[in-house]
Amino acid sequence: MSSSANISRIALLFAALTALAQQAPLFKPLPPTTHDQKAPTIQVEVKLVNVFVTVTDASGAPVGNLTKDNFQVFEDNRPQTIAVFDRESELPLSIVLAIDASLSTKKDLKLEVASARKFAHDILRPQDALAVYQFSEVVEELAPFTSNLKRIDEGIERVHVRSATAMYDALYLGAHALEKRKGRKVMVVITDGGDTISSTTYQQALRAAQQAEAMVYSIIVVPIEANAGRDLGGEHALIQISHDTGGKYYYADTLAQLDQAFHQISDELRTQYLLAYYPSERLSDSDFRRIRVDIKGVEGEYKARHRTGYYTSSPE
Repeated sequence: MSSSANISRIALLFAALTALAQQAPLFKPLPPTTHDQKAPTIQVEVKLVNVFVTVTDASGAPVGNLTKDNFQVFEDNRPQTIAVFDRESELPLSIVLAIDASLSTKKDLKLEVASARKFAHDILRPQDALAVYQFSEVVEELAPFTSNLKRIDEGIERVHVRSATAMYDALYLGAHALEKRKGRKVMVVITDGGDTISSTTYQQALRAAQQAEAMVYSIIVVPIEANAGRDLGGEHALIQISHDTGGKYYYADTLAQLDQAFHQISDELRTQYLLAYYPSERLSDSDFRRIRVDIKGVEGEYKARHRTGYYTSSPE
């Protein structure tokens, strides 16, 4: 075949390909979006925030007859819509009873144990559970969560005096034990307020309690009010933890005062409210969200006590 014939064939092939390309584009455009076609949905999980609230009147007595309309919840000063409201007298209780067994409490340990046993018998119902801890240089679980009063009594009887005081460790471990529990979660701590050996810090103990939604009730035993050996810093730390978790603190130096403190704790736990909400738009980038509950539409001086806030992430 001659070279001129080859050139002619190549020219014809090139012309055919050019014509085909002009008739059919190499890239087919996407069809226009119609109303029947839905864009992908991005789902964001918004966690329900639970706020357990204790309301007291001017005399400090618990108030249990309020309604949803008597409450207003704020997060970072922004009003929130209450999605769940309930009176919590029937919701199960999980209680960690932590008893200071360090040497500094030796004198009053028998009184503490007797009063703690009476509290357990008064507060527990079949749907509730209580765990007994003692803390000294170590934290020991003497009875796991149970409603069996015999097992609880046996655990309390095992409390024995040792030496140092790991109070923050007890709060931290008690909070983690409560975190997996359902319903209301409470820590009752009987101590003289000192901490001498904990590997956990105050801030770590507080954060663990807040993340577990655990209310801390502190019974601070001070046999001699003006005793130079008192750990005022430890007492103030306990008071602050109780405040920030929605619990309360008490001072006691006699069996009658111990019994009274336990009695008041029992009364409060039977007259609490649950307010729950889905957080609205947040303006702050802070990891900690502050909660405030106001009482409205009532006559007289009422005070609402609750946890002061919550964290949006787990501790590192």
